[in-house]
Amino acid sequence: MSTTEQTTSRLRELRLTTMAETYELQAEQSKLHQLTFDERFGLLVEAEIAARESRKLNRLVRGASLPENAAFEELDNRPTRGMDKALLSSLSSCGWIRHQQNLIIVGATGVGKTWLACAFGHQACRLKIPAAFYRASDLFSSIGEATHDGSLPKLRLALSKPSLLILDDFGIGEMSSTAAQVLLDVVDRRMRTGSLLITSQYPTDKWHSFFPDPTIADAVLDRVVHQAHRIQLKGESMRKLRGRKLLEG
Repeated sequence: MSTTEQTTSRLRELRLTTMAETYELQAEQSKLHQLTFDERFGLLVEAEIAARESRKLNRLVRGASLPENAAFEELDNRPTRGMDKALLSSLSSCGWIRHQQNLIIVGATGVGKTWLACAFGHQACRLKIPAAFYRASDLFSSIGEATHDGSLPKLRLALSKPSLLILDDFGIGEMSSTAAQVLLDVVDRRMRTGSLLITSQYPTDKWHSFFPDPTIADAVLDRVVHQAHRIQLKGESMRKLRGRKLLEG
């Protein structure tokens, strides 16, 4: 076994896979032999770091379960959508998540609330901030199932753990008393540990009626709404616009 093979084998034993692969490539490229030891070693370290950061980002994105592959670089911020560019630029830094603040995105169906929420989720992952996405109706159903099969503590933990919890389409789907209580518990915990991003077709002054218990509604909304940044999306349905473009070819 050659020295190169021995070294790459040792690197793999240390789980420095990318460094091992890069070292093998260096051995095959004679022009790199002109570099100093420090320069070549620096390239190995940078390759390993880049690979680890890429894997971590992929893990965070998979764990977030974002339904849209959205990114701010692709944001359609035409004036008719009513978005405040300065506010979006500020919020995209995700400082509000680090300060345990919340974000509410409201607007009619199809205007891009879910897409924008996913863009925030993806941006959080880029910044190494764990996120998780749930559709409100699916979450309420999952809470009901977890109540019956005994997995509710596990679900509570999953809802409390990520730094950013995205709750999409709030107001769609019936909320049971159990779901309302779980939501209150999660919101109460997250006031000290993380942030909520909620999207809804309905303005916040309608949210109280979604809860089966007005006392819980008061408690949840007091914790969420009054310390939240807000984005109001306007304009024509983005789905209709995309469909029109496809038809026009």
